[in-house]
Amino acid sequence: MPHADASLVPGNIKTKKDFWEHVYMQLKFLLDGQRNWVTNLANASSQIYNSLQAFPSHFGKDGTRVVNWCGFYVLDDLFPAPRGVAATPSTDNHKRLLLGPFCGKPACQFISVHPRPRGVCADAFNKRQTLLVPEVDLYPGHIACDGETKSEIVVPLLVLRPDGIEEAVGVLDLDCLAVGGFDNDDEIGLNRIAKLVVSSCDW
Repeated sequence: MPHADASLVPGNIKTKKDFWEHVYMQLKFLLDGQRNWVTNLANASSQIYNSLQAFPSHFGKDGTRVVNWCGFYVLDDLFPAPRGVAATPSTDNHKRLLLGPFCGKPACQFISVHPRPRGVCADAFNKRQTLLVPEVDLYPGHIACDGETKSEIVVPLLVLRPDGIEEAVGVLDLDCLAVGGFDNDDEIGLNRIAKLVVSSCDW
């Protein structure tokens, strides 16, 4: 099967539960045999975004409930330093997330998560829990990368350390043009997908 066909959504899929199961299985195929996190996050963001565009019963291209952004923010010290430039990794005194692979309009280049966290992505990262925001304009400290966005869901990327502690290395972020664009079915599906992405990568 051509890789691009992985984002096709069969017509017999009608519910969000079935939709996210389909996306999970297609993404599992795409990530198989690849451990580089940049490559895998690029395919994951494209797979999720384009599958959502092809699912008009809940999202689609009707102009009112479109998911207008899907992508990742990743801890800056996971990015390779430019050649000839010394790396400046995050420290306990200052941590930030850098924009990773995504689909959608241009976005914020970085998000501070410590010592001055701001926005949904920073809160999901620091709390290590998924945040579903029905109306972003009411969220304290919301960062408006796109003024058209009305709702958002952010899922932390959690890596299990040898000592058994889950460490956040980034977030998966989705924006929607509609108020209340995401629900519990989306949260369950995206949590599962985030775990698949994390387990498929070398961090």
